[in-house]
Amino acid sequence: MPRKPTRRRRSLITTPLTFAPFSRSLAHLHSTFMQKHQMLGSKVPGSPSHNEGGAVVKKTSKEKIEQSESSEEEEFGGEVQADFAFFDPKPDDFHGVKILLQSYLDNTEWDLSGFVDLILEQTTVGTVVKIEDDEDNGLFSVVSALNLGRYKDHKCIADLKEYLLKLCLEKSIKGDLRVLLGEQAHNVGLLVSRRVVNLPPQLLPPLYDALFDEISWATEDEPTEELRNSFRFNSYVLVSKMYKHKNADKKNRLSSDSEEAIIYVNPEDEIFHKLSLWSFNFPFHAEQVTARELKNYRPMGLVMAVEADKISTFREQLHSLIDEP
Repeated sequence: MPRKPTRRRRSLITTPLTFAPFSRSLAHLHSTFMQKHQMLGSKVPGSPSHNEGGAVVKKTSKEKIEQSESSEEEEFGGEVQADFAFFDPKPDDFHGVKILLQSYLDNTEWDLSGFVDLILEQTTVGTVVKIEDDEDNGLFSVVSALNLGRYKDHKCIADLKEYLLKLCLEKSIKGDLRVLLGEQAHNVGLLVSRRVVNLPPQLLPPLYDALFDEISWATEDEPTEELRNSFRFNSYVLVSKMYKHKNADKKNRLSSDSEEAIIYVNPEDEIFHKLSLWSFNFPFHAEQVTARELKNYRPMGLVMAVEADKISTFREQLHSLIDEP
């Protein structure tokens, strides 16, 4: 595997993007939720508010994107070209990352600030996405992987474990979940991925490639054996979100052949879901469905366990999904 370059940018293809009506609905849902928390205000539609501070460009990627959306939605209309770049997380990103993770555990009260601190302190593994040379320094995505055993004594991780165990109602899965969060936690990575809804999908393959490459490099480059071992994950746990049809659990009860049983907010989650060892979902209350296209759907939290040896397959399938013309 090639070593990580130092502050060298790798240009990607400039691609025009068009949002389908359903995607605009997701963006509208996201925007409505963000506005309630005073989280909008960047140059690109759907972006969060901005934190202060400069940025050192990461080693990984830069992409020029033309975003095209239908004029049907004035709020998301027009065409914007943006130069997205990958950066190492740093303390100045606290506000932006916290915004993206605001509903990570639905509307429960937990140590979110402490969780954000863990992500920002782990600079060797993790990425934030911003617009190149944007004076507002707005944050569009964050990905990271935290060792659940390494951070087990932090309140935020204890809160997260308690939350997941409380919501898992399937006895067979709950036993497996308890093992991953407990005795096997030192080999389990919590894969954290959050972004604005209309982030260009072309960024996803290099974003995940960067994350998993960094995890591999960390097993060799971290200064102590303990730290190197902390990135030798056997499994990953993911906490995400989807939309589930209200009749999904009833055979032949979908109101239209065009209606899917499950709609994934993040396209990569469908791949993770198919590759997962087990998964469970639960009602998600932080956002209410108001868009016409989603009238028959309910927002649901989605928790998945994915074995580390499935990640190479995930990366291949993600490239195939996004890179296909």
